[in-house]
Amino acid sequence: MKRSEALFGGLGSSLLAIGIVLSATQAHAQTRPVAKPGSAADVAALRNELNEARALLAEQNRQIAEQKQRLDLMEQRLSGLVAVAQPGAPPPPVTAANEAGAPIRVGEPPADSDRAPTVAVLDQQGSVVTRKGQLIAELGLDYTRADRNRAIFRGVELIQSVLVGVFDINESRQDILTASGSLRYGLTDRLEIGVRVPFIYRSDKLVTVPIAGSTNNDDARTIDNSVRGSGLGDVEVTARYQLNNGGHNTPFLIANLQAVIPTGRDPFSVRRDSNGSAEEVSTGAGFWGVTPSITAILPSEPAVLFGTLGYTFNFARNVDTLIPPVQIDRIEPGDQVNISAGVGLALNERTSLNFGYNHAWSFGTRTIVRGLNSQSTAPVGEPFSTKSRDLQIGRFLFGVSHRFSDALQLNWTVEVGATQDAPDVRTALRIPFVF
Repeated sequence: MKRSEALFGGLGSSLLAIGIVLSATQAHAQTRPVAKPGSAADVAALRNELNEARALLAEQNRQIAEQKQRLDLMEQRLSGLVAVAQPGAPPPPVTAANEAGAPIRVGEPPADSDRAPTVAVLDQQGSVVTRKGQLIAELGLDYTRADRNRAIFRGVELIQSVLVGVFDINESRQDILTASGSLRYGLTDRLEIGVRVPFIYRSDKLVTVPIAGSTNNDDARTIDNSVRGSGLGDVEVTARYQLNNGGHNTPFLIANLQAVIPTGRDPFSVRRDSNGSAEEVSTGAGFWGVTPSITAILPSEPAVLFGTLGYTFNFARNVDTLIPPVQIDRIEPGDQVNISAGVGLALNERTSLNFGYNHAWSFGTRTIVRGLNSQSTAPVGEPFSTKSRDLQIGRFLFGVSHRFSDALQLNWTVEVGATQDAPDVRTALRIPFVF
């Protein structure tokens, strides 16, 4: 209503200005002294009158143009095409694209106050729940490379620096390419379920080089055990629930539950030669795993802070697998503690950068084995157990996200190993589609 009054007020001002100019012209004409027709004074008076009329007309045109600009600006305000900033008003907040593609405000609570803001997540470390009735399909492509070089001594140490036995230099290389499809569906505004199905191509290369003179027959040669293959990986099912309504100085909390189903080819079912070396690759871990975790997301203009704390329970199983020189009866994989933290920075409404760190502490695996008869390869003796060392897997994370439209977004992440047990590099490309 106020804008309409301003519009009509501006129009009235324009008409009033025009009336004033016309009245002044008429008054000037009435007060001008009458000269004889055809005289020099009459011609000069007419020229002066013409110049004055032209000046008044120019002034009138200028005022009309100014009034027209004001009217155009009022119309634009009414139609919502532009927003005129008031003197001293703060700049508009930075926005970032969420998983659903809609822009959200960073550093301010969203219009829907019970919805957590979303950044381009790093390997699902900062994801939030999907809205009720919304379906998100995601295509993913991951590549992982791991190189390890180590020297192995098998023998007896008599005194310091004097070793009797066999020395091997081992070099292992592993390349894993994973194509995956995921679905996430919002049951309510706070609860979502999801499933991820991976297809894995894997290439393993193990090179063993006995050092010359380290064996009795001096058989220094390269033994190359290389296998490659592909197949279905371990399927993952997830559920996420938003616990609270976050906002200024209060983080959004999301409870996560993930279960890994051993649908891939496990290491205990692959073909092996007489020496126990694998003749085909495994595409799964071979164990059930359940990971409860909690994610916190804190808006802090112009960034979004996020972190995740989780614990993985791996379930033991009897494998009864012959891998010379032992018979493996049972394996109890160690559990794992996982923690990650990061920050997302919105560059504009469509593009954001993310930085973070992830660390996993994997406890040692206990294996129950029995020795083999050298003649018949039958298990002999009582079972005994061995336990591997703990693993510390640290990774630096970097990610970029760009939203092309409300239904299409692209997320690209890079992980670089920070500890000896971590893979050298991993890169992932994820493209979610919103329905």
